[in-house]
Amino acid sequence: MGDQNPLYLTTKRSVYYYTRRVPQNLQARFQSSRFVKCLHTRSDIKAARLSHELSSRLENIWDRMRLEVLDFRSDEPRSLVMGKDRVSTRGDFRLSDAFELYLQLKAIGKPEAFKIYTARNERYLVERIGDIHLEDLLPRHGAEFRDHLVGKGLSTASIKRVFSTIKAVVNLCISERGLSVTNPFAGVYVPDVGAVTKRNPIPIDVIRVIQNECRVVDDDQRWLIALLSDTGMRLSEACGLLVDDIKLDTDIPHLDLKPHQWRRLKTRGSQRQIPLVGTSLWAAQRILIQSNSQFAFPRYCTSEGVKANSASGSLNKWLSSRVSDGCVIHSFRHSFRDRLRAVECPSDIVDALGGWSTAGVGSKYGHGFKLDQKLHWLRCLVDTNS
Repeated sequence: MGDQNPLYLTTKRSVYYYTRRVPQNLQARFQSSRFVKCLHTRSDIKAARLSHELSSRLENIWDRMRLEVLDFRSDEPRSLVMGKDRVSTRGDFRLSDAFELYLQLKAIGKPEAFKIYTARNERYLVERIGDIHLEDLLPRHGAEFRDHLVGKGLSTASIKRVFSTIKAVVNLCISERGLSVTNPFAGVYVPDVGAVTKRNPIPIDVIRVIQNECRVVDDDQRWLIALLSDTGMRLSEACGLLVDDIKLDTDIPHLDLKPHQWRRLKTRGSQRQIPLVGTSLWAAQRILIQSNSQFAFPRYCTSEGVKANSASGSLNKWLSSRVSDGCVIHSFRHSFRDRLRAVECPSDIVDALGGWSTAGVGSKYGHGFKLDQKLHWLRCLVDTNS
């Protein structure tokens, strides 16, 4: 790592890390003399901002930990009540405190949806077992919580996602506070329950009808549908676009899809350039002509975040009478892959266009495919059955 600066920043392979010495009187609680966290950015401006946020939160946490030495139900410091060399970490640290600590340390740089999702999982847990002390967690709580989620009608996949968050929260607090607690949410068996929603691709003839109707209606919601139809983007990716991400004054018109502060991308491979063809090119042109905002879709995106759920709800409502059961806005992405497969597009180019993870070590080397290589296959896609 590089040299430390006053912002507690270091770099490793050009990526910024926050590293700070833990106060000596708290090192036993942290089980380490130094706190280190990867900030997942190469931007010095963003790293400085995240460093200030993390410093403020850490100092608040450390102040609370120092105060816990005092027993407010007694006139004497807890260290005197329990013995000079022993300070208890039990007491007032409940599940709600655990989630608060988790968000303080993990929510930095994350979208608002991360906080909302975490808060919902906390509500699920507390409504079943109560806001108990962490040291009162018992092995049976894991199974009880699973049964509670099954009773709420959640699917297997949803239950596993909830458990993933709960396990992370408890593990973090066990580590941070040096608790001798076994995580009861680890290793809990989750049976196959709940209805599995199968997302079907939209047939090409239906896609053509929808694309033609989008041109007739010609509003921002139809531009969004049209843009998705021939690019295969995820809905959140499209909603979070800036007008400047649409590159029409180039030899090959394309989208420069990259992460923004208000919308992260799902995987590293999701950052990509997508040539614009067919109805998607028309939609991009309409967006630039009618734009009066820095955002391509200000109805669904602000500097605070992307309203993908709102977009999904309204677009699916419009689509519902035009597609068969099992088809939703995300089905355009399924169809995109099928359409590329139908024109015998190589699988690695399919993955590059859709931002899907590619298996194999070789995919991590080189600079990927050029725009003209991608353009060839997208032209094949729109020319087929047109």
